[in-house]
Amino acid sequence: MKADLVNKIVQGDCLKILAQLDDNSVDVCFADPPFNLEKKYNSYKDHKSNREYKRWCEKWLVELVRVTKPTGSIFVHNIPKWLTYFAAILNDIAHFRHWISWDAMSSPIGKTLLPAHYGILFYTKVSKGFKFYEIRAPHKRCRVCKSYIKDYGGKSDQRHPFGSLVSDVWTDLHRIRHNTRRDPHPCQLPLPLLERIILMSSDVGDIILDPFVGTGTTAIAAKALGRRYIGMDIDPHYVDITIQKLSALQPSMFEGVYVSMYLGQIVTIRDEDAKVLFPPQLTSTEKRRRKYDVTRAAIQLDVDVLGAERKA
Repeated sequence: MKADLVNKIVQGDCLKILAQLDDNSVDVCFADPPFNLEKKYNSYKDHKSNREYKRWCEKWLVELVRVTKPTGSIFVHNIPKWLTYFAAILNDIAHFRHWISWDAMSSPIGKTLLPAHYGILFYTKVSKGFKFYEIRAPHKRCRVCKSYIKDYGGKSDQRHPFGSLVSDVWTDLHRIRHNTRRDPHPCQLPLPLLERIILMSSDVGDIILDPFVGTGTTAIAAKALGRRYIGMDIDPHYVDITIQKLSALQPSMFEGVYVSMYLGQIVTIRDEDAKVLFPPQLTSTEKRRRKYDVTRAAIQLDVDVLGAERKA
């Protein structure tokens, strides 16, 4: 590992920069490559033949697996069309964990089902012994009355005080819709998306790598959560934006614990941290048992007092 790449955003071809990294030197790799859909990037032409695009993607996918530690993970974000090819490549050199469906409405393209999700492939370097932490998201509530949307069928007292464990379908994290919150980049991902991935797959101080860092979402999420980062992008303008944003960053913490926040609310927290910050409430059965124990103790006390008075 070249030490001068850690906590740096490097401008250049990702394949050339990845070649400088040692085997098994990175904890988490996240890649969000151009989709080959003729998006208008600042300097990169998002248009290759299908064959050329797939060959190029295979090169950096192999490199990501090479540099990932045995305890590490590889995440790849793209449209389903390309993820099917990526999965075929990764299945031979890594271990499949999940296809995460991120609910993010797209535009109609005619004579097809409405595209309503992006995929995130989740692979690990080894079959066992990799880092993974269960995470929780807040219970869904009505935006008007704030009541819980899910019906727990009379078992509401067993509901976790903060939220439910996150599945492989993510409907609670949304695309950046307002231009006032966007950078001049056609495919900017929301910060909570990367923070969720980092919280569930890495520890404080780990190295998070993004070969297509764009305007810095992955690096910003890593630094905000106490991790180190390596970011790469071929566009010098995007690199400058990322460096500027990183310089003014504050940690994302609540009560001394790293969490993902959005609009002042926790959107992702590790289950182990939620157990400390949001201890479980008593269930109905436990409440009845405790009430019974208190009543029984009070009766026994009355009996003891009455017996003592009679002896006196």
